[in-house]
Amino acid sequence: MASKQPFTDSDTADEAVRATCDDASTCKRFATSKGYWTDLYIQYFVRQIGERKAPEINRGYYGRVQGMNLLIDAFLKKTQCDCQVVNLGAGLDTTFWRLKDENIMPRKFFEVDFPMIVARKIHHIKTKPPLSKPLIETHSTDSLLLDGHSLDSDRYCIIGADLRDLPALEEKLKKFQINPELPTLFLSECVLVYMTPEQSSKLVHWVADTFPTAMFINYEQVNMNDRFGQIMIENLQRRQCNLAGVDVCQSLDSQKDRFLSAGWESVNSLDMITVYSMLPQEDVARIERLEFLDEKELLQQLLQHYCICWAVKDKLSLGLSQIGF
Repeated sequence: MASKQPFTDSDTADEAVRATCDDASTCKRFATSKGYWTDLYIQYFVRQIGERKAPEINRGYYGRVQGMNLLIDAFLKKTQCDCQVVNLGAGLDTTFWRLKDENIMPRKFFEVDFPMIVARKIHHIKTKPPLSKPLIETHSTDSLLLDGHSLDSDRYCIIGADLRDLPALEEKLKKFQINPELPTLFLSECVLVYMTPEQSSKLVHWVADTFPTAMFINYEQVNMNDRFGQIMIENLQRRQCNLAGVDVCQSLDSQKDRFLSAGWESVNSLDMITVYSMLPQEDVARIERLEFLDEKELLQQLLQHYCICWAVKDKLSLGLSQIGF
């Protein structure tokens, strides 16, 4: 074991990673206020619309949200919602509430994040009826299991845990009745990149070993070797944000290799330029009319440096490898 970890729990690096949760939420709040997509629930987690975000940022988040949703919904359709979802590093994500509204909820939806972020999210849920009502409506008893760093109901569970501590993560998921035999969808968005390659490899290995029928969707940086990638890294480093796992973000192949070497059966990876071009083009045309985009090249560069990678294991032969764009 190396004497110096890339970061420890008390370190400023963890604090900087936690701050990225607010960045993503405020960007989503702004983009939805402009009409890029509909999210009725983000306003309860982020009250202020905040300062204006550049059009290329809004389009980038549009591609990210729509791309992830497309794959999530395809998994739910393939499994006929007889499945569970685990959102790793979920932050203030609102997917559970969207799925409830669209009547495509899995059997149970789990979220995992740092205890500090989970405590904040639980506070929002407890104090805002539009967030708590869907949990109560899908719960069979009068009381929800609740403490400072976890909340559990029949269909939704949020757990405070460090993804780098696998034994503790596994213990908590078991405590809240995760079922390894059910088809399980794992989600992570700009999460694995903050773990060392060894740590993220152990995590995706554990998922592959524990869940025989599963899909893992990972959204994060790619093509980080070039000048634009270096600028992205330097900008984050200025905020004490160390991309400990950036070596896995060198190419689409290195992204796929993380899963293939961990025992996943089939893996796909597309950069966000490709994903953006494969989204329903009528809606893309609609959002492109919302704001004038001066810096078309900057949008291209941004989209080139993010990707969606999805991996599948399909013991139940549900046809999960057919899922894609």
